[in-house]
Amino acid sequence: MTREGIVNALVLVCLVLVPGWAFYAGETFTITLATRVVILALAAVGLNIALGLGGLVSLGHAVFFGLGGYTMGILAYHVQAYEPLFEWPFLFEGTKSMPAIWLAAVVLSALTAFVIGLLCLRTSGAYFIMITLAFGQMFYFFSISWSAYGGEDGLSIYVRNGFPGLNTLDPIQFYGLCFCVLVVVLWFASRLNRSRFGLALNAARQSPERVEAVGLRPFHLRLTAFVISGAVTGLAGALFADLNRFVSPAMFSWQMSGEIMILVILGGVGRLYGPVVGAIVFVALEHVLGDLSDYWHIYLGLLLLTVVLFVRGGLIGAVTGRRAAHD
Repeated sequence: MTREGIVNALVLVCLVLVPGWAFYAGETFTITLATRVVILALAAVGLNIALGLGGLVSLGHAVFFGLGGYTMGILAYHVQAYEPLFEWPFLFEGTKSMPAIWLAAVVLSALTAFVIGLLCLRTSGAYFIMITLAFGQMFYFFSISWSAYGGEDGLSIYVRNGFPGLNTLDPIQFYGLCFCVLVVVLWFASRLNRSRFGLALNAARQSPERVEAVGLRPFHLRLTAFVISGAVTGLAGALFADLNRFVSPAMFSWQMSGEIMILVILGGVGRLYGPVVGAIVFVALEHVLGDLSDYWHIYLGLLLLTVVLFVRGGLIGAVTGRRAAHD
């Protein structure tokens, strides 16, 4: 096993042992923090598929995160309010089933990513960054004006959605569910990275002219990666809304897009477990320093600046001393 493989295994072990200890110690808040880590890591894994493999610097991934959150919120809201979501062409009263909500969030986020990608991927560099940011702001201001679902006050959900065979109101069981989703997505990302598609996408990032010369379309490769990335981030948004039982326009904000990107950069762009390490560090700083000062972001900024300027390959690269495949 490589040094990076050992680091990845240790990260997974920590994600098992820390909540396990918190469960036996009765530290429910620690389990909640660990659940937040796992969900944010999932969102960042989604972005890393587009950024790490495809080189797509998106400042609009909060669109998919927010869509996943509002999908969960709207479907659950109609159940708790006893108001049908629609009555034609058939009666649909919403749902509290997590698998159904996840499917809806993934499909909606993927379709939205497809439409946005068709427009944004015709540009590159700073233009791509600004267009994705613009889409994020469009969704943000739309959600503020959507008074039917709380507008700028957001939407509170008083029920916890269910998963077959689990008591999702139990923090450790809900954490276990989120952790399993993260592991499955990490496995999928690993397979994607080593697949023919992943290799072609990585080649398109480095030399699109050569990829096109062998008969492949860089645009199609990037669009596919963008759609997959959006779908994974949308799934994370649905889980995040379930964790908080609350959705608000803040899920669409550019700050949320920035936070997701920070997780990827801290851990290591293109590193499979980079987003997970970034999420652990981010939530730890938020918890520890946030209690000491309202300006804890200053310390986060200093750490981020240090990583960008002096650490090649993020925090995982600092430990392993190896470059990622895209470096």
